[in-house]
Amino acid sequence: MTLVSHAKGGALTRRRFVTGAGIWGALVTAGTSPHARAQSPMTGQPAATPSTRFDLGIERLHANMTGHRVRAVGVNGSIPAPILRWRQGDTVELNVTNHLHEDSSIHWHGIRLPAAMDGVPGLSFAGIPPGETFTYRFRLHQSGTYWYHSHSGFQEQQGMYGAIIIDPRHGETHHYDREYVMVLSDWTDVAPADIVSNLKFDSDYYNFRQRTVGTLFHDMRHKGISATLRDRLQWGGMNMAPTDILDVSGIIYTYLLNGHSPQANWTGLFGPGERIRLRFINASSMTLFDIRIPGLEMTVIQADGNEVEPVTIDEFRIGTAETYDVLVTPRGSGPYTIFAQAEDRTGYARGTLATRAGVSGPIPPMDPRPLRTMTDMGMGNMDMHTPSSPKSKEMEGMDMSHMTHDMPAHATPRLRPGVEVQSIAMMPINRLAEAGDGLDHNGRRVLTYADLRATIAGADPRPPSREITLHLTGNMQRFIWGFDGKKFSEADAIRLTLGERVRFIVINDTMMEHPIHLHGFWSELENGQGEYRPYKHTIIVKPGERLSYLVTVDEPGMWAYHCHLLYHMELGMFRTVIVS
Repeated sequence: MTLVSHAKGGALTRRRFVTGAGIWGALVTAGTSPHARAQSPMTGQPAATPSTRFDLGIERLHANMTGHRVRAVGVNGSIPAPILRWRQGDTVELNVTNHLHEDSSIHWHGIRLPAAMDGVPGLSFAGIPPGETFTYRFRLHQSGTYWYHSHSGFQEQQGMYGAIIIDPRHGETHHYDREYVMVLSDWTDVAPADIVSNLKFDSDYYNFRQRTVGTLFHDMRHKGISATLRDRLQWGGMNMAPTDILDVSGIIYTYLLNGHSPQANWTGLFGPGERIRLRFINASSMTLFDIRIPGLEMTVIQADGNEVEPVTIDEFRIGTAETYDVLVTPRGSGPYTIFAQAEDRTGYARGTLATRAGVSGPIPPMDPRPLRTMTDMGMGNMDMHTPSSPKSKEMEGMDMSHMTHDMPAHATPRLRPGVEVQSIAMMPINRLAEAGDGLDHNGRRVLTYADLRATIAGADPRPPSREITLHLTGNMQRFIWGFDGKKFSEADAIRLTLGERVRFIVINDTMMEHPIHLHGFWSELENGQGEYRPYKHTIIVKPGERLSYLVTVDEPGMWAYHCHLLYHMELGMFRTVIVS
């Protein structure tokens, strides 16, 4: 497949950046698709009733998100793929036919199922060859908001992702008058293989907002000459830059909401006083989004498909592959803007809630770009110019003893800087009460992981019988990623015993967030909520952070464990977990 490619010195200009922010609408055509289209994903409105049998066709499409008509990958003629609505307790059957000229697959993200149905080629599943049909069949033990995507090559980046809603067996806990699915994604006309090649050549290829002489003098005026020079020397000594927020930016990405560019302006209708449920899914390949609706409070009621005690906020960060369900109640006619800015502030997705069609809500200015600090580099809270978070003090009373000691020397990897380990967090800390770079102290109420409290106690009260410590490592300059200083091709499998209870301790030695996803099991985040730990399938590990979660090993087979930033996974941050 040939897509549009851009040279760094030519097409990647300020004009290209504006296009990447979405001045064009979206158009997807499938030619003569043999499959009936399910409920339209572009409206965000799911089917009213669940089904148990689906025919899904993976196929080449023509897509136009930026003014360039390119070849993409979709399902049943659409990008995003159709919204699938299921019911807890049912057994679903999905006949997936691969119309591509290459192998494909579908992974049901966050769904508890047998390993053979998980959809990761090379593990407990062989993939779907061209022209063949594979039938997924599994019983639904859970409810909530989830999603599905290809786990083959870069097909996910090329458009192969969709939403899943599973209705609870005994009805919803919270009343609402209408619901919309909010699928966020990052689109590019550039072939993913070309993006990887560019990042391998220059990890700052898409980072055009480096610090300059102008910012040097600005910082001297505001922070003092001594502090500014010390900061510059520290970063220079590590051969790193505090502007490294996201690997791929709005210079090449168009950020979409339900397949709509910002200019196309997805719109959801409501009546004043109605209670609306918004099911947010981050189906992007490489982007963390910060979401707010100016003028409306949001009440978080679910995280990764699991109910949490309601938390009323103004804003939340959603990592790649996470889902959050929120309730909003517009009192006036609006319009209200759903504003999802990329973490590096180089672009945004947006939509509108309105009482009538054709209305566009006001677009707020993007926040200042965040900068990494010495805390992000694993130096503890050593940033003289960065005030400690008030929420960090809230964590002081929590029992974090299990999070502040190392494993025995023989069990902890002895990491040293080298080709695959650019930095080591010397003083990793607990950061669960921090909203994240660019969000703390912004004047708004922002969700943190410390706020998440399950509505019911965990199903397995046993303490863990052992701990597994893993370091998230990488070399930005060479764009190499891995666990414990090893790429997937160099690493042994993680072996677990069926029925055991394990604590995973994860230490982020890199200066980037990593959304870590363990297939097949719930990850019970140890965030100070005791037996009411939130159950998650994807956990953001902040730079310089040390966190832990409990896993009950209750399903045999071979499972994937990886960073959900697609290019990090493809370039080494992936492990196989074997349960026997």
